[in-house]
Amino acid sequence: MKPALIAFGVLLPLLSACGGENQRLVQNDEYGDWRNGRARNRPQGASAGIVVFGVDKDRETREAAATGGGSGLSVNAYLWRATLDTLSFMPLASADPFGGTIITEWYTPPSANGERFRAQAYVLGRQLRSDGVRVQVFRQTLDRGQWVDSPVSAATNSDLEDKVLARARELRSQSASR
Repeated sequence: MKPALIAFGVLLPLLSACGGENQRLVQNDEYGDWRNGRARNRPQGASAGIVVFGVDKDRETREAAATGGGSGLSVNAYLWRATLDTLSFMPLASADPFGGTIITEWYTPPSANGERFRAQAYVLGRQLRSDGVRVQVFRQTLDRGQWVDSPVSAATNSDLEDKVLARARELRSQSASR
């Protein structure tokens, strides 16, 4: 008899939750928080300090203001702009300012027949630091009508990183003098 009472005690609250009053209507809403055909009111303003799931937007706003953000970028704006400027001689394949990734298309310099290059750059954070950018260059050579991967000097990658950093410092000094 006791197992039946325990099962009844466990199942009763679960079954009562299936009633019509607790039914959730999902609309095409970003939050999906609709009840009886109307949107549920959400508290506005400062957060209560508890974030269970998701992101505390108020905290993001405060952090962006504290770091001089507001540009919509998740990476350092000077490094991002400097990386785009430095790699501007190559055609751009994709740029993700939130992930900090820039990828170029293959580029053949006018003076180098049978050779092409592409680059991937990663801006790694919100601070303007010497380790805040990584550039990786890929090289291919034409061998009997086929493009073949060829090694690139490690100095090439670090030289491009140095150029990005120098341009970022220049951009920062220009914005400070305004």
